[in-house]
Order: sequence, then C-alpha cells, then structure tokens
Amino acid sequence: MFAKYTGSSFGVLSAMKDIYGHEGSRGLFRGHSATLLRIFPYAGIKFLAYEQIRAVIIPDKRYETPFRRLISGSLAGVTSVFFTYPLEVIRVRLAFETKSQGRSPLISICRQIYNEQPVDKRATARLPSAPGPVGEAVNETAKAFEAVTPRKGLVNFYRGFTPTILGMLPYAGMSFLTHDTATDLLRHPSIAQYTTLPKKPNHPPGKPAALRSWAELCAGGVAGLISQTASYPLEVIRRRMQVGGAVGDGHRLRIGETASMIWKERGFRGFFVGLTIGYVKVIPLAAVSFYTYERMKLVLGI
Repeated sequence: MFAKYTGSSFGVLSAMKDIYGHEGSRGLFRGHSATLLRIFPYAGIKFLAYEQIRAVIIPDKRYETPFRRLISGSLAGVTSVFFTYPLEVIRVRLAFETKSQGRSPLISICRQIYNEQPVDKRATARLPSAPGPVGEAVNETAKAFEAVTPRKGLVNFYRGFTPTILGMLPYAGMSFLTHDTATDLLRHPSIAQYTTLPKKPNHPPGKPAALRSWAELCAGGVAGLISQTASYPLEVIRRRMQVGGAVGDGHRLRIGETASMIWKERGFRGFFVGLTIGYVKVIPLAAVSFYTYERMKLVLGI
C-alpha cells in the first residue's frame, strides 16, 4: 500500500497525511504498545551487556582498539535481540496491519502469528491422482498428510531472526564504536572546556568527564546515522521476512530468497527503500537513547 511513497522527497509526509486521514492520529502510533513492551528489556539488556562484555574484552586502556569496541557492541546487540526478538515481530506485525485488513489487537496478532505454518503443498502435490475409488483413496491420504503436518508453533515468532542477527552485528557494533569514538574526540583537551561538564567533588576517579547535552546528543546522532546506513539492507530483508506470514501463503522466506525477490523488484535501490525515514527515526532515537543512558548513570552514581 505504501510502495507508492518510496523514492519521493516528500514521501514520508504524504504517507503520514494519508495515514492520519484514514485512521487519525492513533494510526501513526500503530504498534506503539508492542514497541514500549519491547524497548524496555531490549535497551536495558543491550547497555548492560555492553558494559559487561566491554569490561572483559577491554580490561584497560592498553586493549582499547576500534576492533574490540566493535566486537563488544556487536555481541551486546546480539544478546539483547536474542531475548526480545518475539516482541519485535509482534511490533512489526501490529504496524503492518492496516485498517482495510481490520484492526488487530495484541492478543489477536500473537494468536495469528502462532498459527501461521501452511502445509507444504509440494509434498502433497507429489501424490498420484486417479479417478474413482483410487482417486478417493489418494485424496484421503492427502487429507491425512495435512492433518499430521504441523501448522503452528513458537518458531513463527522468530521469522527473520537470522538476518536480524546478521544486521545487528554491524548495527550495534558501529553504533557503540561510533559513539565511543565521537565522545573521545569531543573530550579532546583542545575543546574539552566547551564540550564537557565540570567534574563534581564526588566524581568517580578515573572516569572521564560527562559531555554537555548538545555534545552527547551529537555523538549519539552520528552513531545512529552510521549504524543505520551500515545495516539497512539486512533491515529491509528482515522486515520482508517478518511480514511473510501476513501476505501470500505465509511461506517462510529464506534470506537468499528474500534478497533475490527484492533485487528483481527494484534492483540495488530496493535494499535502501525507506532509508530516509530510517534516518528520521534512528538519528534522534540513538541521540536520545545514549543521552538518557549517560545521564542516568550520573544520576545513579554509576
């Protein structure tokens, strides 16, 4: 429905206008409840895992290299995704459902995803067919085959999990690497008086001074920009796989199959469809996320 807005400079605004016209302001927040349910454990696990993994991989300044920072961030991202991925699938599906398909509350979507596992029609198609009693026997055999073929399962909540993991490696890795590198640059002695806050008497020894609000927001925003660009093609593949159960026959697409489909439809540009709105979302999201995290560490004395 929204493919017509891609490739347009004002596609985002046009899409928002149409959604608002059809569903009102609530339509712009479709899937937001699932987002809130997911983001709390996701962000908490991600930042906690990063601090713990970083302490092991980078025990002191001698080991602090860009590669080690990248690996620490990547492992933290994978850890958080592993525990919260089903909530991500639910969030995407809630946002995917449009009014023409009927509003689907959270429980209904969960039930729908759980029950999506179509019978492998290729297996039944290989059965011979014949008229008369033989044909009836074959039909009964096919029905029995369908009856014992599993149609549902928790595995449906992990649609697109593999590309998500592959995408999280560059996304989280580049995010933390860029943020840490940017904060180091902003703390350079030549500009530190303009970018850092004065240390308080109870400031933990050895801990660098906190950045000023604008500097911390800039560091987080740049981290969001670079990480989004690095991982976006896999993000596109992941979304297509996640909504696979809501379109067509619900066939579980593989990574290569999904990538091939995108390439045939739009070529190389197809892997970057929606990148503009991705920037509009991820840059402020990363900026506010890192800012809030660093400020809460100050508040809690960590």
